[in-house]
Amino acid sequence: MLVTGADGFIGSHLTELLAAEGAQVRALTQYNSFNNWGWLEDLPCLRQLEVVPGDIRDSSFCLDLTQGIDVVFHLAALIAIPFSYKSPNSYIDTNIQGTANVCRAALTNGVRTVIHTSTSEVYGTAEYVPMDEKHPLKPQSPYSATKIGADAIALSYHYAFHLPLRIARPFNTFGPRQSSRAVIPTIISQIAAGSAEVSLGDTTTTRDFTFVEDTCRGLLAIASMPGHHGEIFNVGTGSEISVADLFETINELMGGTARIVQDTSRFRPADSEVRRLCCDNRKIRAATGFQPRVSLRSGLQRTIDWITDPCRLRYYKTNIYNV
Repeated sequence: MLVTGADGFIGSHLTELLAAEGAQVRALTQYNSFNNWGWLEDLPCLRQLEVVPGDIRDSSFCLDLTQGIDVVFHLAALIAIPFSYKSPNSYIDTNIQGTANVCRAALTNGVRTVIHTSTSEVYGTAEYVPMDEKHPLKPQSPYSATKIGADAIALSYHYAFHLPLRIARPFNTFGPRQSSRAVIPTIISQIAAGSAEVSLGDTTTTRDFTFVEDTCRGLLAIASMPGHHGEIFNVGTGSEISVADLFETINELMGGTARIVQDTSRFRPADSEVRRLCCDNRKIRAATGFQPRVSLRSGLQRTIDWITDPCRLRYYKTNIYNV
């Protein structure tokens, strides 16, 4: 099996889960001159993995990468929404062209199954809840636009060339190893650093937060099902919470007395903000029996325990807004 983006947040957890189940995993990490393998560096299963540094933007590299592979989990992407306002072309190159390269290589090398990872951001602000796979798409940021494009490219390879492909569409995943570009690590790390005032953007928006182990179980369920090629499956809990209420829950779990201070630099442009997301997961439940297992509070506590370890808290630069 191949996991692209294996060095990242969800990718490292998925790689770890596959290795625990005895799979032979080829793990793609983003090439860098330090030969650093991201979150894979600390995994106990590292010696079980075939780690390959590279870049999905190179089509020749992708051809070599997918040789001898039966299942591809494609997670490699640029994902930070605020940075997509500053550098949209890099998102186009990685998310759209990179996905085309992976799909073409998988087709050429006869890969049996491709799981392309989408995002709930492609839906934009909810027009109805819960949001099923037929919800309209709305590109409210350059990031979401490139993910819509990547989904379309992936589906085109199924329709035009019969690539055996399914799309997994996770809602907001959280858990250990997530960077401070996301709201939950942002809150936890600031409180853990002793801040009396926690800087946040818009706190009225709502999200459907799914613990990373559940997201990975959902990806495996989608990969394991028979048929259903060319279909999209949401992965989420079906519950939503506002950022303000999320902060209060984390503050309570951490025994803190911090308060929110709104930082205007963290606000998205008005028409770009996705105000509400809540998953309809009935399709994946009907097809596979998958249901999330980890409650929000339990997942938050596990994330708090991980981030507040002094060896890990040092990774979080709490005085800097990580776009």
